[in-house]
Amino acid sequence: MLTAGVDEVGRGSLAGDVFAAAVILDPDKSINGLKDSKKLSKKNREDLDQEIKGSALCFAIARASVEEIDSINILQASLLAMTRAVHNLNIKPEFVLVDGNHLPSWDYSAKSIVRGDIKIPEIAAASIIAKVSRDAEMVQKDLVFPEYGFFRNKGYPTSLHLTALNQFGPCAIHRRSFAPVSKLLG
Repeated sequence: MLTAGVDEVGRGSLAGDVFAAAVILDPDKSINGLKDSKKLSKKNREDLDQEIKGSALCFAIARASVEEIDSINILQASLLAMTRAVHNLNIKPEFVLVDGNHLPSWDYSAKSIVRGDIKIPEIAAASIIAKVSRDAEMVQKDLVFPEYGFFRNKGYPTSLHLTALNQFGPCAIHRRSFAPVSKLLG
């Protein structure tokens, strides 16, 4: 059965788009070291990202924008990004395994699995490529908005990021609907 794994990254960030990836692994090509992207070093994630992209039957990366997050909320935006990722696969999956406890509204046979990125190789693979893609984008955003330290914090609410947010106010990629940002906006 062609099974896709899906995961998102960036839900808790104060800035930037939320990313999702969908992956259908090749059953004839095992990949060692697949696990939750947050439990891997940056180098291991990047190495696995390349291995996954080189050996998976197919993969797709999608996003929901900051504007969509602020309009429909982060949960719905995450589900939207996951839906886009699965729809963008070159091969239609017969079954989809989704990290978490919510399923997008779609026509795919699917199951949500809490902590799926630890338990299911396809979800772990999706977690890795989504994180590598989003992290790379946030490093690029740091070139435009260097005062927030996005290259380091990837938009998450670290003490340095919150200090910069208070000092400089929100930039174009901050999520207006998130409390630390909306409080500054009054």
